[in-house]
Amino acid sequence: MAEQTGYVEERSVSGALLAVVAIAVLAALGGLIWCYNLQKDLTAEGQKLTAAEQKNVELNQKLDATNARLRATSETLGQSVGMTQKQLELKAQSILAQQKLAQQKLEEAQAATQKQIGAVSTEVSSVKTDVGGVKTDVAATRSDLEQTKTQLTRAIGDAGVMSGLIAKNHDELEILKHRGDRNYYEFTLQKGQKPTLLSTIKLQLRKADQKHSRYTLRVSADDREIEKKDKNLDEPVQFYTGKDPELYELVVNSIEKNKVSGYLSTPKTKTATP
Repeated sequence: MAEQTGYVEERSVSGALLAVVAIAVLAALGGLIWCYNLQKDLTAEGQKLTAAEQKNVELNQKLDATNARLRATSETLGQSVGMTQKQLELKAQSILAQQKLAQQKLEEAQAATQKQIGAVSTEVSSVKTDVGGVKTDVAATRSDLEQTKTQLTRAIGDAGVMSGLIAKNHDELEILKHRGDRNYYEFTLQKGQKPTLLSTIKLQLRKADQKHSRYTLRVSADDREIEKKDKNLDEPVQFYTGKDPELYELVVNSIEKNKVSGYLSTPKTKTATP
């Protein structure tokens, strides 16, 4: 009985020991597995840390390069800003100089304008004075014209026909022209010259006697020639010409040596011009 009890106790101790050993082994295995996993994790983390450190190095390098570019850009920008500022100052000075020149020209133009205005005012005053004088002259001329009209006369021409009004000078002839009754053509004939065409006729001076105020001329009309001999100063010299003969008159107002001057009078129905 006692031996059985001792045997039972021995088996119990051995079982307990085995259990302890088994537990220890399991714990050791668990520790090994944990250590292995821990080492594995530490290795992975170490790799990650190394990668991170490499990236950090790369980032630092990129940062340094970026900083270098920024410094270069800053220096370039500073130089550009400096040049732009200088250009702006030069441009501002140029604009101010142009404005000053423009202001000076404007002042000179205003001064010239004022001077011209003063000159024009003086001229206007002078013109007013002249206008007053002209009015006086016009009034005097009208008076002279009225007096001249009363001096115009009529006479019997060399053809025995009563003439129209006779002009004895250029001013009286102008009055006749303004009346509009007939056509008037002034002429000057020189002895020895070719015939002068007036209206539809030709006149040629043959002789001029200044001492006795007489002259002789040849009239060419309708393909025939008429000689008017020894005619007097201011005498109406008459002749007929045309398809339906109409009266033409000529009057000599001035006789000089080998030269006479006067006018030819023709009917208004004639449209020919000299």
